[in-house]
Amino acid sequence: MARGSGADVSPAPNGFSTLNEKALHASIKEWYARPGDQFEVLVGRSLIDIVRGDLLIEVQTANFSQLRRKLKRLVETHEVRLIYPVALEKWIVRTDKKGARIGRRKSPKRGRVEHVFTELVSVPALMPHPNFSLEVLMIREEETRRYAPGRAWRRHGWVRCERSLLDVVESRVFTSPDDLARLMPEGLTEPFSTANLAQAAEMPRWLAQKMVYCLREMDAVQIVGKKGNSLLYTKRT
Repeated sequence: MARGSGADVSPAPNGFSTLNEKALHASIKEWYARPGDQFEVLVGRSLIDIVRGDLLIEVQTANFSQLRRKLKRLVETHEVRLIYPVALEKWIVRTDKKGARIGRRKSPKRGRVEHVFTELVSVPALMPHPNFSLEVLMIREEETRRYAPGRAWRRHGWVRCERSLLDVVESRVFTSPDDLARLMPEGLTEPFSTANLAQAAEMPRWLAQKMVYCLREMDAVQIVGKKGNSLLYTKRT
């Protein structure tokens, strides 16, 4: 595995700071911190959330596509870990125009580790790189919404303002495509379609499609045929 030499690395002037960061991002960075870590460090022309020895750690709560070029560049010379939170449980807080709470309820939706594939579709080629690893945090979070007529029609005008960390329930680290392929349920008959995977894993088919796309791009599964309009896949051995 290639390792960074530590050259061209310099701490930002203020050390650990949450200035201009969203609450969830800042809270995860603080939760993840360990003694000896450096924060907001310049590595070349890239600002890194956390530097832990030779490891560069980036926290991203959404939109992996925004980091694509940065991560591709960094993994060529450094070990890089990407941290991504998935809301196992979520509470919705509604506020009035002045920001005062007017209600709080628990969302019926529950996240699962496979939801990371909704973001990995932007960067599937990174996973096979020996310098790249992915850590999924299963969290409890609070989402604050403010009523804004004419906006966010799917939420009836309630606009998401902020996400806040309540607790980290579990952490799972993936260092290779094979690690991610192990998320497919045991007993899945091969060859399988995305519909088969969705049924066996009890997940929506759209999520199974994203999962298979990523694993295919990582060369962890392969197309072996077709049944009707559905492609059939097997795991690579």
